[in-house]
Amino acid sequence: MTIVAVNGRRVKCTLLHINLLDETGNPMQQYKRDFLDLALRSGALTFGEFTLKSGRISPYFFNAGQFNTGAALLALGRCYAAALLDSGLEFDMLFGPAYKGIPLVAATAQALAAQGRDTAFAFDRKEVKDHGEGGNIIGAPLTGRVVIVDDVITAGTAVRGATETIHSAGAQSVAVSISLDRQERGQGKTSAVLEVEKAEGLKVISIACMTDLLHFLADRPTHEMHLNRVREYRNHWGA
Repeated sequence: MTIVAVNGRRVKCTLLHINLLDETGNPMQQYKRDFLDLALRSGALTFGEFTLKSGRISPYFFNAGQFNTGAALLALGRCYAAALLDSGLEFDMLFGPAYKGIPLVAATAQALAAQGRDTAFAFDRKEVKDHGEGGNIIGAPLTGRVVIVDDVITAGTAVRGATETIHSAGAQSVAVSISLDRQERGQGKTSAVLEVEKAEGLKVISIACMTDLLHFLADRPTHEMHLNRVREYRNHWGA
């Protein structure tokens, strides 16, 4: 509760998000808030006890497959587009690795077009088609500076495969755009995201990260239990 002056009178009011900061200590961008709100509402972000592929027991789980309605995908595409534009990165087109990257790259391209930036996109098949148009790439020809659009980075396998596909077409992969960066240690002392940046020479642009999530939860008293558990997990496994 905060006391503010309104028309010369002191009144009580609740100010939401006023102290929300991003990972750099600056006020959190609206698209980060929108994304985390959307993730909670859609069930893409859930809290509890989850065993990850790494064997770690996580107090939260993120599944981009839960953005499974037209409205949710529309809102998610806007968040991807906002994060890309906010990064200031120069790029020519987008690429979505099969399978989750396919709807994500299409939604991001649509959202960019709505912002006045009509951007070509392509995606791949898991298997090469040997009839019709053939090949394994659908959409625009891969050319210029390409941004890979995917949900998350775990081991970086999908990113390496996408980079090989892009380079084999004579284009240049310059960045990976993801929804959530867990900022969690990978095989070594650094996060999977940092490992990919170093190994592949790519910039990773996330809509939100673990630090953003902690600030987001801290702004919601009803999520205090989740905040404490996520903070403990971050202290133990954070990069």
